[in-house]
This record gives sequence, C-alpha cells and structure tokens, in this order.
Amino acid sequence: MSIIFLRTILLYIVIVFSLRVMGKRQIGELSPTEFVITILISNIATLPIEDSNLPLTAGIIPIFTLVAFEVIISALILKFDCMRRLVSGSPRVVIRDGVINQRELRRLRLSLEDLIEQLRTGGCFNIADVAFAIVETTGQLSVYQKFSARTATNSGLGLSPPSSADAPPAVIISDGKLQKDSLQYCNLRREWLDKVLAEHHCRAQDVFLMTCDRAASYTLVLKEGRQK
Repeated sequence: MSIIFLRTILLYIVIVFSLRVMGKRQIGELSPTEFVITILISNIATLPIEDSNLPLTAGIIPIFTLVAFEVIISALILKFDCMRRLVSGSPRVVIRDGVINQRELRRLRLSLEDLIEQLRTGGCFNIADVAFAIVETTGQLSVYQKFSARTATNSGLGLSPPSSADAPPAVIISDGKLQKDSLQYCNLRREWLDKVLAEHHCRAQDVFLMTCDRAASYTLVLKEGRQK
C-alpha cells in the first residue's frame, strides 16, 4: 500500500511540473494540441498507479516526451504563422455590422442557438448592436459592439480620474499576516499602519483582512470574536 501511495505522489508531482512547463491556462483556453496532450498525460499517469507491476518509468518517460513535443510545437507555432494556422486554426468573423455570416457558422458547425447564448454571456442581447463577433481559436466568442450600444466610460463622459485611479487596492493584512510588499506598494509606512490599528483598538493578529490603496483609503475586517 505504501508503494502505491509513493508512486501516486511522485506521478502527481511529475504531472504538475509538466503542466507548469506547458504554461498556465484554463481548460477552455487550451489549444487543440494542449488539450490532447493533457488528456494523454492524465491517461498515461493512471497506468503505473493501477498496475504496480509496471515501472514508474513507463509513465514518466511518455509524459516527459509529450511535454517536450508540446514545447517544440509551441515554439514552431510562435515562429511560423502557417504552423499556427495548421495546428490552432484562425479566428473567424461570424457577425459583421449586425449581419450573421451563415456560411461561417456552418463551417464552424456552430448553431444559431449557441451563437445567441454566447452573445448573451458577453452582455449583448441584440444582434443588431454587434459590430463584429469573432470566434477565437479557443472557441470563445469575442464581441465588439457598435458605438451606440457600448457602455459609457469615464473618459467618454469627460471625468477626471483621481491620482490613485490606476492603482487598485492591495491586501495589507491577510488572516493576521502583514504583507510588507503591499504596504510598500501603497507608499505607506509601518507607523501609519500602527496608528490605524490603534484607532481600531486591535493588533495585526486580530485582523482577518485589510486592503488599502495609494490614497490611504482602507477597508478593515476583524476576525470573528473581535468584531464590534
């Protein structure tokens, strides 16, 4: 039993390392080659776990071989556009100026119901409001709405942004632990933090979450039992 446990842990580490080499992506963002290799790796890894008579190398070597193949393919895709089109395909315009390209829908084998569903997911409920809708190589739909249907922005309304508008709040304290890098990011000193904690009659260990931006505007949440 201990041998199976150790083999499983070792193969788990190998798979995690392999996926890290391939890059960080969600399942919906995988290219066809990445998706196929991910499935193959998962199937290969189960063989030495289910059959203890198989050596670990029977799983590790094929996994590393597939990862190396994926890295080579990715390098070729980056270098040669023709290789990218062959392996990953190319984006397809399915709506232009509010008009659906029915021929492209048939080529992609994308039903009208699926198209409308993806439009709704993107916050667009009227096809006439779409300037361009493009099916990406990952299968996701990118929607660019017409000017009249776009959401108003601060720049469009002529609003002047505050000095800290482009600096999102950072976590200063997380579950009682001080994040020194975040404090430095906000251009604040430890003396400021100590003063704020003193005003709330608490210590850093009593704080569940504290966020702050560069304008020194903070949100503080105490741990349960410490809340007033």
